[in-house]
Amino acid sequence: MPRPKLRICKMVFTDEPDLGQPLPILPGHTSPGRLERVLRRGEFAVTTEMSPPDSADPEEVYLRARIFDGYVDAMNSTDGSGANCHMSSVGVCSLLTRRGYATVMQISCRDRNRIAIQGDVLGAAAMGVTSMLCLTGDGVQAGDQADAIPVFDLDCMSLLNAVRTMRDESRLLSGRHLTAPPKVFLGAAANPFVPPLDYRPARLQKKIEAGAQFVQTQYCFDIDRLQSYMAQVRDLGLHEKVFILVGVGPLASARAARWIREHVPGIHIPDAVIERLAKAEKPKLEGMKLCIEMIQQLREIEGVSGVHIMAYRQEEAVAEIIDASGVLQGRVPWSPGRADGQQQTRASA
Repeated sequence: MPRPKLRICKMVFTDEPDLGQPLPILPGHTSPGRLERVLRRGEFAVTTEMSPPDSADPEEVYLRARIFDGYVDAMNSTDGSGANCHMSSVGVCSLLTRRGYATVMQISCRDRNRIAIQGDVLGAAAMGVTSMLCLTGDGVQAGDQADAIPVFDLDCMSLLNAVRTMRDESRLLSGRHLTAPPKVFLGAAANPFVPPLDYRPARLQKKIEAGAQFVQTQYCFDIDRLQSYMAQVRDLGLHEKVFILVGVGPLASARAARWIREHVPGIHIPDAVIERLAKAEKPKLEGMKLCIEMIQQLREIEGVSGVHIMAYRQEEAVAEIIDASGVLQGRVPWSPGRADGQQQTRASA
């Protein structure tokens, strides 16, 4: 299927600043970020994941970002995902923020101690990064430099608490005062799909207590299991305390799905999904169709605030998946607006 044409109407806020300048912080918000605004406004948010390049060329970052123009509310930049080295998340997010994009900077505890992490948080916030996802991180044995020395001075819980302390109390973990705190929207990861299933809502509650304001989940290929998880989340009232964005993504084939299930920890793919791909005449298109159906079902689940689309090596399919799902319901997320040189219109939101 061809990629949909970029829509030329960009949805902006009535107090939209000049390109690359931050939005004002609204009452009750902790950041000037677009993602926080969209979620708190009650929109069904769409985020995606961008793999950083193995390069020092900023143009490679911009090229990868343009694929998502006008289709997503924010882009995650991974931080050494899979324990492999790429351009840093803080570098990618800073570059894109200066172009006006909304980004989610991922912070892994694997490679840096608390001194370096707190410094990165301050530096990123100074360069306009407004959303941060706190992760423990994969072990170094998962990557291509297994002789690297892991740090893990903090874990996701203590990292959330550290950044929240910097933001809300204007101090470092050492107790030293910050003259200007980082104004950020804090996120964490969640995995509702692997045992012990009954523990997962309690784990989410701990992350909320540590400071998480939004979560992005592992890939969802099992709606029934997610429904059960969300029922427990609602029973605890957690859906009123955190924005939950459910991870989705297209599978390329039954063979790929089997490999992921057997080799990637934390991903649950039911047999029925693999069988459907195996029977399909065009498995890649069937994988996209399955992803579209999943998004449409997630849109109807109480407490689900959005989707996080992860399409590793299929990034060009994200726009088509979003369009076909109808998940934005006519809303056009902000983009820099390079659409064949045509004049963009300005709409209030």
